Amino acid sequence: MVFLNLILESLQMAWHSISRNKVRTSLTLLGITIGIFAIISVFTALDALENGIRDNVASLGDDIIYVQKWPWSFDDDYKWWEYMKRPVPRVADYEEVLKKAQTVDAAVFSVSTGRTIKYKNNSFGNGGIWANTDDFEKVKAFEIEKGRYFSPYEFQSGKNVCIIGNTIATQLFGNEDPVDKFIKVDGRKIKVVGVTKKEGTSIVGGSMDDVVLIPLNYARNIFDIKSDMLNPFMMIKAKKGVPLDQMKDELRSILRKKHNLKPLQPDDFSLNQASLIISGIEKIFLIINIAGWIIGGFSIIVGGFGIANIMFVTVRERTNQIGIQKALGAKRFFILIEFLFEAVILSVLGGLLGLFFVFLASVAASKALDFEMTLTIGNILLGILTSAIIGLLAGLIPAYTAARLNPVDAINTTF
Repeated sequence: MVFLNLILESLQMAWHSISRNKVRTSLTLLGITIGIFAIISVFTALDALENGIRDNVASLGDDIIYVQKWPWSFDDDYKWWEYMKRPVPRVADYEEVLKKAQTVDAAVFSVSTGRTIKYKNNSFGNGGIWANTDDFEKVKAFEIEKGRYFSPYEFQSGKNVCIIGNTIATQLFGNEDPVDKFIKVDGRKIKVVGVTKKEGTSIVGGSMDDVVLIPLNYARNIFDIKSDMLNPFMMIKAKKGVPLDQMKDELRSILRKKHNLKPLQPDDFSLNQASLIISGIEKIFLIINIAGWIIGGFSIIVGGFGIANIMFVTVRERTNQIGIQKALGAKRFFILIEFLFEAVILSVLGGLLGLFFVFLASVAASKALDFEMTLTIGNILLGILTSAIIGLLAGLIPAYTAARLNPVDAINTTF
């Protein structure tokens, strides 16, 4: 009850100080408000960005190895000219993996490029053309909204069929049903058999909305699938229960033997996985988080000095009252806690105002950028805790000064 009364009294004193000196208090709290806004807005934006990237990376699959010419991360002794000499993955590599791998559940050979896609008088510029072998739906998560997936016969025979992304379907066909219609790519007619479900904008790429899927055997008729320009690569999924490192070791052994590499020769291929991207972005976001603390820290420190200043003024204005409290038996600890509570409450009020502005900014950004930003409970608690700590530190010396006042001298003090 004593502490509850103390909190209520401190709230009354803080509100009295604010209402009596509105301009002074507002300017004092401005530093805390700006500091909390700077820090929490940065963290809110980073959380939204990181969650978006993690979701996109998760779509790559945590049980899939990507066999490519270039790695997704580089060592400190990175020598780009050595990577330039590497061959791109070949269909023969893919066939070797299918033939010899024991840990593989599904494997896909892919090539991709950009082309203008046409239907009647409508066109979609630089749409992605993605050609794959028949296990594609086993390694890539996506949904068919209209129509169907390719049949085994269409894959094997290289039929001129395709599945188009939702954005392409909307732009080319409008309200018309695209299924069983023919689009044109490089003057060649391709029959639409399916339309993928809308996925939305992807932060790191990979959205199916602006992609046309075609069988690899049909792509042979249009492109040189051995060309570096088509970025040939393999997606290989591990069997259930098989550790990814075990499959990676098996793939390395198969591919090194296929490429006739000697024991001391380095790999001429890269085995990439989603965890490489995750570890990379964690380092980047750690640096940005530190930068966010530094940026907002200066404002919070300035705000802390402002809180300390207003508390010194408050102690001076209430010196007589402090003397009376002590004469009536109030202990130093009571006076100390009373002023510390008041400093913390003032600081938290500034922090709450900063959080309110962060909330408004996140709502505005979500609507303007079509990118979901949410002020999380964690960031709200972080903002309140940070402002409370700053208030506690800023009010410590003024509160200690008030607690040490001599009651007789305090009562007789006049200003």
